Amino acid sequence: MKTPRARRLLRHAPLAVVLMVAALGAVMLGDALSFDTLRDNRAALLAFRDANFAGLVLIFVGTYVGIVAFSLPGAAVASVTGGFLFGLALGTVFNVLSATIGAAAIFLVARWGPGRALSARMDASEGRLQRLREGLREHEISMLFLLRLVPAVPFFVANLLPALVGVRFWNFLWTTALGIVPGAIVFTWIGVGLGEVFARGESPDLSLVREPYILGPILGLCALAALPILVKLLRGGKEV
Repeated sequence: MKTPRARRLLRHAPLAVVLMVAALGAVMLGDALSFDTLRDNRAALLAFRDANFAGLVLIFVGTYVGIVAFSLPGAAVASVTGGFLFGLALGTVFNVLSATIGAAAIFLVARWGPGRALSARMDASEGRLQRLREGLREHEISMLFLLRLVPAVPFFVANLLPALVGVRFWNFLWTTALGIVPGAIVFTWIGVGLGEVFARGESPDLSLVREPYILGPILGLCALAALPILVKLLRGGKEV
């Protein structure tokens, strides 16, 4: 029979593996998943797509899920690649599907490990921590959308933080799938014209995502997601 300490170690092991792979990936992969790699292999990728479309979809989705689940470098490159290989519509679908599955995987790993214990402690706590927990529950959907929409929040933070504070998995899943759509469309759109960019000997300009006509609507969605919280605060509601 496993001791309580052994059970705790077993619960924390998957997240420890994820963090270890993420650290190793950041050091060892480096620029392996880069636009230069994509440019050098674009002919082979397009030929494989034309010969085995379903197989390439499975490889692409599986690779993207792994990148997100293990917080590996190259998520932006993968999103742009989705547009390059599959076009705007299908590329966006595959990008959103892959990122959502990867986010769900790391959420469940974190929830099964330290997230369960931390959430239980927050539920049993009193004072300011209890009010914070109640505020998170009351505004759970708005907070989850904000995490996805605010450009300054790293994707892996938006995956781990909800798991650690006891967010409901279903709410996490559907807000992730919807919340990442605006950014996915932008990166996929960049990828659609990637062939012409490579033909000119140039590299994709990801600074496009900071242009006012792109960033403005996303910030507008952020404001919309934050509106219920602001209304509650202005009416003198509970402290969040």
